[in-house]
Amino acid sequence: MLDLIQLRYQLHQFPEVSGKEFETAKRISEFIAPYTPDQLIENINGTSLAAVYTFKEEGPRILIRCELDALPIEEKNTFAHRSTRKGISHKCGHDGHMVIVAGIAQWLSEKPINRGSVVLLFQSAEETGKGAKQVVESEVFKELAPDYVFALHNLPGRPMHEIRLINGQFCTTVQSVAIKLTGKTSHAAEPENGRNPALSMAEILQAAAELELNDPRHKQFGLLTPVYMNLGQKEYGISAGYGEVHFTIRCWYPIHMKALTEKLKVRVRKISNKYRLKHEMEWFDFFPAVINDPFCNSVLENATNRMGGQLKKVDQGCKFGEDFGWFTQKVPGAMFGLGSGEKTPALHNDDYDFPDEIIETGLETFIGIIEEILA
Repeated sequence: MLDLIQLRYQLHQFPEVSGKEFETAKRISEFIAPYTPDQLIENINGTSLAAVYTFKEEGPRILIRCELDALPIEEKNTFAHRSTRKGISHKCGHDGHMVIVAGIAQWLSEKPINRGSVVLLFQSAEETGKGAKQVVESEVFKELAPDYVFALHNLPGRPMHEIRLINGQFCTTVQSVAIKLTGKTSHAAEPENGRNPALSMAEILQAAAELELNDPRHKQFGLLTPVYMNLGQKEYGISAGYGEVHFTIRCWYPIHMKALTEKLKVRVRKISNKYRLKHEMEWFDFFPAVINDPFCNSVLENATNRMGGQLKKVDQGCKFGEDFGWFTQKVPGAMFGLGSGEKTPALHNDDYDFPDEIIETGLETFIGIIEEILA
């Protein structure tokens, strides 16, 4: 366990953002190589890599996935293993997820299973929603052809070591949009000679607030969060002629996402016309909902009960997005939550750090899943 903690500290100290995880992938590859996978496949449509363990008899193939990337957030913590990269840090726990899956390689190298095969996938670019899509569209994934896929995500605010099993939908459908508004610059003393987007941006923010239903218990839950705005420049004689406002949109179901985005389009068009602005809506960072397969959930439940774990079954999923949904669209699978402490800072907070105490819990849970299906 000590070597896994040391690996996490190394990963935490040298984080890399989505699509740039070259050193991270190399560290993982070097750690796993001594545990003799039958295949070590690198550079899967980018920096993703997979370690494959195949056993004597034919049987199902299980893929267990974790994430390589960190976030563009400056770390506030001052401990010894704090990030050495300015403006980049592991604030979603992907460093912890990686070492849990790397720990499975140690166990698999002892050949504890007689049938089937296990793929340990370390996936690039989860935070942008691109990494999983790149993997599932790759020739490597077609050749690997897993029968089941599993993943975890640590959950601050939940009791440490709790295994959270969510029936049906683990997390939301997420879509991001940039609304770009083009008017005309003018002298700040004569704004009537230009078209400044400021008032239109304010009305778009208000319209988005009116469209949302921020109650995750409701089937038509919809959340529109402003994440970025840009207007003009620090030149005080100029009235701005261009502005942007960006949102992430979250819904439980794709049909509600479609309806909500159409309503937003109508409101933006109406407001833009009112202020005689040209508008453009750029859509990106799409995360399909993660849908847990009933059989895979039953495997997780049996494995947790057999190891005497703290199982918590709930019907309501998480509001965050996760690109693991690209996998569950293709293959039966399940994502489970791993409680990381009721007092642990929230995900994406600048003082968050993955708790080492839950590494063993995550590792034992994945081992239990493998044994449940293959043993």
